[in-house]
Amino acid sequence: MPELISSFSSLMIWAAVGYLLGSVPFGLIVARAMNLGDLRQIGSGNIGATNVLRTGNKRAAALTLLLDGGKGAVAVLLARWLAQEDAAQMAALGAFLGHCFPVWLAFKGGKGVATLLGILLALAPSVGLAAIATWLVVAAIFRFSSLAALAAAGFAPVWGVFLGHGQLFVLGIVLAILIYLRHWQNIARLRAGTETRIGQKG
Repeated sequence: MPELISSFSSLMIWAAVGYLLGSVPFGLIVARAMNLGDLRQIGSGNIGATNVLRTGNKRAAALTLLLDGGKGAVAVLLARWLAQEDAAQMAALGAFLGHCFPVWLAFKGGKGVATLLGILLALAPSVGLAAIATWLVVAAIFRFSSLAALAAAGFAPVWGVFLGHGQLFVLGIVLAILIYLRHWQNIARLRAGTETRIGQKG
């Protein structure tokens, strides 16, 4: 963990700012803007980039990926610029929770993978790149987005320590646990052999 410098009220404010940024449902917005329909009625019903890809529109999926990752990064960089590193981590957690549990969608949001990667890139670029590389390698070998996400999230705290960013370890563990909880249905399908592969329409 970083040294706690900011006041409790300041940390809560940055958590709220992060939550509001993270709660913007870019997947839903992009799908509607490109006339792809209501993303919640397509494929898995998730509002993330993987489900957008199931519409067959790669441009929309890529845009959703960038925006969902970007909102996490913006939350971190804004807090770091205007406050302290402890506030940046609180903003990161808030952004992740905002994406997963947006108040605008009755707290039914995405699974947080792109937002996690954006957060890691902003907090420590080397850790973020290592997590992205983990995702890409696992996805290329096994063709399961969910498995790649689980691997990237699970290894993120390890990469943090290995690459000299031990202050990210606690946050990394918390985010990894949340990622695994958000993917419990995917884990069940992976074990049953019924999980949808990358590029396959749901």
